[in-house]
Parts: sequence; structure tokens; C-alpha cells
Amino acid sequence: MDDPMIWGVLPNRYFWDPNNMRWSLGSYDICFKNRALEYFFSTGNTLPTHRKAYSPHGGVFQPTMTQVIRLLSDPFANTAPENWEGTARPSDQQPLLPTAHHSPFPPSDPFSSAALTYSTTGRDAFPAPAAYPSRRHSWVHIFPEGMIHQHPEKAMRYFKWGVARLILEADPCPDVVPMWIDGPQQVMNHERGWPRPMPRINKDISVSFGDLVDTEAIFGPYRERWQNLKERARRKRIDLLPEMDLNGSIESVGELEDDELKYGKEAEQLRIDVTMAVRNEVLKVRRAAGLADEDPKRGLAETYRAEGGKDASKVEGEKLDGSVVKPGI
Repeated sequence: MDDPMIWGVLPNRYFWDPNNMRWSLGSYDICFKNRALEYFFSTGNTLPTHRKAYSPHGGVFQPTMTQVIRLLSDPFANTAPENWEGTARPSDQQPLLPTAHHSPFPPSDPFSSAALTYSTTGRDAFPAPAAYPSRRHSWVHIFPEGMIHQHPEKAMRYFKWGVARLILEADPCPDVVPMWIDGPQQVMNHERGWPRPMPRINKDISVSFGDLVDTEAIFGPYRERWQNLKERARRKRIDLLPEMDLNGSIESVGELEDDELKYGKEAEQLRIDVTMAVRNEVLKVRRAAGLADEDPKRGLAETYRAEGGKDASKVEGEKLDGSVVKPGI
């Protein structure tokens, strides 16, 4: 319920253009488990996301993350029309196709292919929203905790690393607006009794928006570190494969082929740092909503290492700290 309730605060005029509405992420095993749900959520600008607890296809490098990074990007943002050398820029209505001419558009488009669909498992197929130029610099709304977390003190879980990929790899850096929503845990409390399927009425819901984050000041140093990591990885590939000319190669937005950039300690630490920086921005909005500061340890994944284990809960879903954790959309 959280996502539609949040965007109910917008004036109705924002809902008439699907390309101007938010994109979101939904759990594959909940939102896409049959054709009817798949159609409903896909039509509502929701992309399928696999969770590692329920699927071997989960993780921060799954294909849907590539789509989200591309939706936030516009690699041609600084390409002036007068420099297109007689070649029309792709229209907003046409998919982004590779070009073979000599112009500021690279010989191989940075979105890597003209495919209008993509697969999350190798067997399914979903429309590829990032194939259309009208969707560049799109608006993506995420719940970085990655699941429903109802805590008696309204404390947050740690944030998932995927949010760091969006900030580090999107081109250019996306705008970031932190938010805080309070009240849905009373509308659909996980400990509610009969009639359980029905939302509770007469509950107060508040949606708080923070200021637009100064991305250059907050995330600029992290993005510079990321670019340095990528450059070192590129030079290492050149040293290992001197017969290959990588100097003129076009990087595919949202795809990482280098294991060091995926799993290297420096890359992982950078994702941890960026994720914590995002969480700190949300904490500012939480604080402005009148809530006391929470224990800093709650922002660490290590705090929840035992989550899901028998020793971590008194009853199924209920944690020792009094919170209730359920898989979320």
C-alpha cells in the first residue's frame, strides 16, 4: 500500500503522462507470480526484482538493476544538436538504436543494444523501458530497506547496496530527494487480527519530503572514487590483453563486466559508504518529523546478520528488538 498512498499526495495532473510517472521495483515472487499480476504491475511502471532469499537470480547485479540505472541516465545530455553532423537524434517515440555513422553518438550505443525486451532469468521476457529516449532521466522511487520493517520506535533497517549502484553508475548523477512515510504500519499492522485482509480506517498517515540533496557535495567524491576504480580496471584489462584496443570502446551503461568492480573490496566499501550517505539523508527527514535519533548501529548490515535465524526471533517474523520484518514489495 505504501507506494500508491505516497503518490496520492500529488495533484491529479501528474498522472496523465505515464512517462512522467515514477518507476518502482516490485518483488518477482509477489508482484509477478502470474500473468494477471504481471500485467497489473508492469502497466503501473513497476519492474521485477528478484530477492536472494527467494530466488537464485537475486542480487545487486541482476538485469533489472541495469534497466533502473539506464532509466536514471542520459549519456547524451550534453550533446548539442548542432554537433549531430546531419543525423537526427532519436525521437522520444522511437527506441534507442545503435548508430553506425560518424557523429557525437558513439558507433555502439552506451545502452548496448536495440532490444526492446530483457530477461531476468533467461526464460522470461519483460519490456525494456530504458530503450526509449523519452524515459531518460526518469523518476525512480525505491524503498532502500528492501522489505517491510515495522519497528516500535520507527527505526529503519540498513539500506541495500542497490541504491549505491544507482548513484554511482547513472550518468549523470541523478537528483536525490529523501522521504519519510509514517502511518501505513497502523493501517496494515502485521499483528492485526480479523478481518486480516482489510486495512484499518481512521489512521493518520504522513508523507515528509526532504530538500533536494546537494549531489555534488554529498556524492561527488564517491563518484570520483568510482571513476578512478573504473579507470584502474580498464588499464588493468589493457595490460592483460594488449592485443585488444580498449581505449575507444564504449562503456555499456548499467553493466559491469569486471569482477573487481563487482566484488572487489574497494568497490564494496564504496557501495557501503554511499548507501550510508543516502541513509543519513533520510535520517534528516525522519528527525525533522519529530523522531529521536536512532542507534547508529541500526544502519549496519552486521546488526541484522542473524535476521531470519531461529535465534533472532521470538516468533516467526518478530525480532528480539521488537520489530516485525516481512518480505516487502
